[in-house]
Amino acid sequence: MSKITEYLKETKGELKHVIWPSKRQTLFYTLIVILLSFLVAYFLGIFDFIFSSGLEKILSF
Repeated sequence: MSKITEYLKETKGELKHVIWPSKRQTLFYTLIVILLSFLVAYFLGIFDFIFSSGLEKILSF
């Protein structure tokens, strides 16, 4: 049980050294992640459509 208590004390001490982002930074980074997620999904969707169409043309012979 003493190891758990020591771990929690050390963790609390380490959290004091963390530089937390501001509310504005958090919102900005969240919007970037959402935007990039949509762009990657769109990009993969285009390639999926192209490869599906190509495979369908190849298999239809």
